[in-house]
Amino acid sequence: MKKATAFLLCALLAFACACPAFAADKPSDFVPVLRFVASSDTHVREDSDVTTERIGKMLDTAYALSDRDRHYKNLDAVLVAGDLTNSGKKGEYDRFDRTFHSALRDGTKLLAVVARNHDGYTQSRKTIRDRCSEITGVGADFDVVIGGCHFIGVSVSGIFPLHYDAGQLRRLKQQLDAAVREDPTKPIFVMHHEHSLNTVYGSTLYDGWGVPYFNDLLRKYPQVVELSGHSHYPLNDPRSVWQGAYTAIGTGAIKSSEFTIGAKRAYHPDDDAQTSTFWIIDVNAQHDLRLRGLDVLEGRILCDFVIPNPADPDNRDFTPEKREAASEAPVFGKGATIDVTTTGNVVRAVVPAAQSSETDPAVLYRIAAQNALGTTIAKSWTLPSYYRAVTQDSIELELKNLPSGKYTICVTAENAYGKTSQPLSATVRVGDENAWQLICERILQWFADVKEYVVRWFR
Repeated sequence: MKKATAFLLCALLAFACACPAFAADKPSDFVPVLRFVASSDTHVREDSDVTTERIGKMLDTAYALSDRDRHYKNLDAVLVAGDLTNSGKKGEYDRFDRTFHSALRDGTKLLAVVARNHDGYTQSRKTIRDRCSEITGVGADFDVVIGGCHFIGVSVSGIFPLHYDAGQLRRLKQQLDAAVREDPTKPIFVMHHEHSLNTVYGSTLYDGWGVPYFNDLLRKYPQVVELSGHSHYPLNDPRSVWQGAYTAIGTGAIKSSEFTIGAKRAYHPDDDAQTSTFWIIDVNAQHDLRLRGLDVLEGRILCDFVIPNPADPDNRDFTPEKREAASEAPVFGKGATIDVTTTGNVVRAVVPAAQSSETDPAVLYRIAAQNALGTTIAKSWTLPSYYRAVTQDSIELELKNLPSGKYTICVTAENAYGKTSQPLSATVRVGDENAWQLICERILQWFADVKEYVVRWFR
């Protein structure tokens, strides 16, 4: 009975992930009193319609989801956390302006900040800050109340070459203090372009996308929910929602995706140009947050979860430690096997996709070739498309330039916290067989047998 129930739950989850966003809402008693889009990195260009089309699809999806909500049909705001443009040209800002204001409905407020990099490549900081103010009507730095909650935005400093200046930080503190005095039980949404250092996925010094300007200030305010982009790291990776003294949320990107995988920083998969994501965030009367991460191109929900009122410092279900402890390693299905083929000194392996959940997906597959002693001779990895709303029934991996010989090929699936599945394995011969190779294999096998005997003797 338990197995049947588990199978049914997995089937329902798979069905939900394969449906359009506005049809995939899970049954919920979450009743919003505020709803907004959190996005970033639109990278609008003068000579391409790609990102402007994605902006339109994002808004269409958000409005469709809102229209179908029996409790709350409003979309109160759309937030864009910097890199509005690809190179900061006047024509790009004009196009960004036209694209949003031709699609936004009455009652939806546009809030945006500009960044020092893409937004400021070709115009002065004063010019881009002024243009941002014209587009949104609230200023490049702002404090706007929507649905009873404060939305505070901080753009790049107008003082060159500073990133953010002391005056901006003083003003941010004053705004936070005023919001807390008004109502300390409500979340305060703070938006800027770059992640704060050592918070969400993509924010470490090694990743290279975090900045240190806000950490010391924001940690004094448990009410803060920080929204930032810049890294393009996937929003549905569980590391993209972080809680410590405050809450931080990575917004993904409308244009493309990026990753850190082991020692490889700024990794771009082959399909990164087909990646486009954003959040729809709901707030209820108890000030809890519902976060739904969506794939723009597919119009589907990637992840859906609730953060209890973050203004209460005891509500910290999303600390890295708690999320790692609660996470589970992916699992290959019963009877799963590995299909291995060789061409010369290249090994190709195909395995069925491991079973995981939308909030704890398999984020990596690793392949290794081991000799008879269990020594790893070669290894590699493959990134599955968990950051997109696409279904992968199988995963392909490859090892190149293996020395000729006999190997055990092992494949494991891994979650965001490094927890790995049980391996799938198969034995193969690589390259040409010759007498010397056979002698080496016999010697290795003899040592392996001795090793096994000794282990059993002392067990």
